[in-house]
Amino acid sequence: MKKYPIAIWMLSLGAFAIGMTEFVIMGLLPNVAGDLNVSISQAGQLITGYALGVAIGGPIIVILTYKLNRKNLLLLLMIIFIVGNLFSALSASYSLLMTSRVITALAHGSFFGIGSILAASMVKPQYRASAMALMFTGLTLSNIIGVPFGTLIGQNFGWKMTFVIISIIGLFTLLGIVKFVPQADETNRVPLSAELKVLTDRKLWLTLMVTLFGFSSVFAYFTYISKILTDVSHIEAKWISLILIIFGIGVTLGNIIGGKLADRDLNTALRVIFIVFTLYFGLLYFIQQHSLVMVAGVFVFGLIGFSMSPSLQYKSTLVSKDAPILASTLNQSAFNIGNALGAFIGGLVVTHLSLSMLAIVAPFLTLMGLVFLIVEQSAARKADSASKPGLTAV
Repeated sequence: MKKYPIAIWMLSLGAFAIGMTEFVIMGLLPNVAGDLNVSISQAGQLITGYALGVAIGGPIIVILTYKLNRKNLLLLLMIIFIVGNLFSALSASYSLLMTSRVITALAHGSFFGIGSILAASMVKPQYRASAMALMFTGLTLSNIIGVPFGTLIGQNFGWKMTFVIISIIGLFTLLGIVKFVPQADETNRVPLSAELKVLTDRKLWLTLMVTLFGFSSVFAYFTYISKILTDVSHIEAKWISLILIIFGIGVTLGNIIGGKLADRDLNTALRVIFIVFTLYFGLLYFIQQHSLVMVAGVFVFGLIGFSMSPSLQYKSTLVSKDAPILASTLNQSAFNIGNALGAFIGGLVVTHLSLSMLAIVAPFLTLMGLVFLIVEQSAARKADSASKPGLTAV
């Protein structure tokens, strides 16, 4: 077995397409709003609708399609993704575009939840977190390459053409999954009741809280990064796109490094990342006042912030090793709810305090994630002690 078989790269291509769909709409809001005769605020709800589709739809899709073979389910999800984007390209009204976005979002959480498990199953145990990180690299690369490219296409050929391009990438992913992703051995597959049983596990909900709060600080700050760069760092608007590409490079490297750290020691990696990220916000408060230093500051922010992603996803699969699909998909829901929470809290800070204060308030979210992580690890130790003969939990 190769360290990282081509099948994982196919899953990464799917992650790229999904990431492009989720984030490219941000660069096309003025075009969409003007074409469909809605306000920018209404167009912005297309982002919220997508996030809710991921958060709510992912677990429901897993339950409804549980009897499907995992590879066949991936194919179904990619078909839903392609159809959803084609409907977006054909949308002549705001309501139809919103419906199309929600349909497309149904594929998001389940694709990452199931795809990450398949990616981990295709490599040796010591490389599982890195395999997940490789799949998620497609998501981060979508911000560096896909979103700028999709925005450029939309601005020059119309926003509908962007969704046509995404559908084509989805089609290539579909063909790649058919050819390269192996059929998983599901002879010992557990019943749906075993998957649902994980919902009664306190460790699952603690793990989801770790993801939700730990990662939400990233979006509490990043949602307003363009405004911070222009108004706090005093960088000309023409340089914003380049700086965001630099941020994306940091995100990609952070994703890879985070996967390798998680392979070595998952819980230690998360504790260190959370602490370092919290402390870095304190430094960022001063860095953001200086334009040239802030360019490097944005790169490091992306590197540290997104280094936690593979660890958080891998951790969710370990809550129930025999029935990880629902837990993994719920973790994607936690990511998206965390993104929304971070953006909401960031909006309160910007409205009632100032842009520069985001660097002071945002890290408290990661600290809350650290608290949940400590509680979760304590609960796990007690459970392990109770399960060993002759030992009782204390």
